[in-house]
Amino acid sequence: MGLMYMFPVSEEETDRVEVKDINNTKSITLKTYGLPMLFWGYFAAIAIVIGAMYIAVRGPVEKLMATGDQINYVLGLGAIAVMAGIPLFLLCAFFYEKFITKNGKEITLTHRVFFGILLLRKKLNLKSADALFVEHFLDSPNVAKMKNDPSLRGFENKGHYQLWAILDDGKEVVIDKAARKVDLDKIKTILCKY
Repeated sequence: MGLMYMFPVSEEETDRVEVKDINNTKSITLKTYGLPMLFWGYFAAIAIVIGAMYIAVRGPVEKLMATGDQINYVLGLGAIAVMAGIPLFLLCAFFYEKFITKNGKEITLTHRVFFGILLLRKKLNLKSADALFVEHFLDSPNVAKMKNDPSLRGFENKGHYQLWAILDDGKEVVIDKAARKVDLDKIKTILCKY
């Protein structure tokens, strides 16, 4: 999710960084930024298309459901649920937030939507307070780069970077992803301070 939902890279971004003092130890919470305004245009376009689809199929779906056959009724409900579910799912993506809270050797990852509906909370115990590292990830061969043709430069697969945590049991877990290594290095530096 880090490729779309960016974390702050500086402690001065006070609207997205919160430092607390808990039992004489400092804790930091980083909160992701929302999606850019351009995505609201995409949402409006999708909502218009779904609305037009609903208007076009409302009559036939109502007739299908009124036949009295249970299978037809379920199919009609399924069609309505899909048309209602797509905009709802997209709206959840607009109000999605991810939090990274670090306190000593403990990191808590929290995912929620609509400013408070908890989706997932995961507590991780690190091997040490600074057991974080950044690694480059490239999942497919970089064919455009192997051909070494300047005209293919725009098609090179550059991959992305991942921020990993080493847990106390030796397991490694991805904390965040980003297109720029510098951003993850800054996030790692901030987290290692607490």
